[in-house]
Amino acid sequence: MAWFEREFIAVPETGKKQLVYKWPDVNIRRYSRAIVNADQTALFVKSGHVLGVLGPGRHRIDADELPVLGALVDTLSGGNYYRAELYFVSTREFAGVKFGGRLADIADPVSEQILTLRVFGEFALTVRDAEQLITSLAGSTDLHDPAGIESWSSDLLLKSMKIAVTRGVSSGEWPVLGLSGELPAIERAVLQQTNTTLYEYGLRVPRLGNFDITLAPEDADRLKRLAKDVTYIRLAGDFRQYAAGEMALGAGQGLATGHGHDGGFLGAALGINALQQSNPPAPGGRPASPWQHREHAEQPAPQQGLPPGTGSAQLPGGSASGGSRSEAAAPVCTGCATVNPEGANFCVNCGIRFAPAQVPACRECGAQLLATAKFCASCGGPTQLS
Repeated sequence: MAWFEREFIAVPETGKKQLVYKWPDVNIRRYSRAIVNADQTALFVKSGHVLGVLGPGRHRIDADELPVLGALVDTLSGGNYYRAELYFVSTREFAGVKFGGRLADIADPVSEQILTLRVFGEFALTVRDAEQLITSLAGSTDLHDPAGIESWSSDLLLKSMKIAVTRGVSSGEWPVLGLSGELPAIERAVLQQTNTTLYEYGLRVPRLGNFDITLAPEDADRLKRLAKDVTYIRLAGDFRQYAAGEMALGAGQGLATGHGHDGGFLGAALGINALQQSNPPAPGGRPASPWQHREHAEQPAPQQGLPPGTGSAQLPGGSASGGSRSEAAAPVCTGCATVNPEGANFCVNCGIRFAPAQVPACRECGAQLLATAKFCASCGGPTQLS
């Protein structure tokens, strides 16, 4: 049975997906048949030197037919064996070899941000020179490991990708945002760099498969926020107005959801203060508040018999026309007597949180009164404070 096992030498089915397959026995029986497939090359190697090459076909292992085997005769076996290493090297293209990892920290010329790039993808690998492959990698890579050569090639490809992409982005040739549109140019540059390195190993990368260069998640979020800020600043006119609007908007959202009372009030106060400073001054030299324009639009003309500047909008208890506005619509702070904007839950001057509105009514006419009123604004009757 052992004689028949050595009668034919060929790559088994489990080894046909390997780039290089080494025949496990270094003692090759004379007159054995070596079967080399159409996409393979067989090489006899002794002491790191290639002594014979077999092309596709059936070959009888005999020095009379293959004179190069004369140097491989094992004299101790009476000339019945040849002592040598036999390698089968596939000449077809191996596609779908995976590679990927971190590229580098790159300074983006456009945003002036330090970003981390990563790449993931596939490539195809083929043998350019079988003899050079065996003599170059036999001492540095475990050829028994089916993935040894592919892993080595992946590392060299990733190194070439780092060099090419760093050069292209740093020079401004390729933008960080939009690298997908530069994939053909990136592939050409990477293949040139990679094949120059792989040339001495007898290997070649004919093409890259599907690959993608991405940013680290935190860097992608940072660039998106930066792009949004730049756009809004351009629309707002300057950074101060944009920052004030962002603080006021964030405070409003926090108060509406009931989260972050302290931070929400502080953000509201800072936002309102910044908006007041950014708005042009009102007549009389005082800065206009963000609600002043609306109050001017809604305030009616002064009524007869009332002091100048006094109108129905300033009399929550009533008006000349008989209408009334509740204290909940424009609350007055009980601590500092500051009139606050409609719907406010905190005082814009001292920060006190307003209690649920309990509007007092006049005992004479039933009109709504201010909390600090001593006389009814509708009928003139005294209140409990008088």
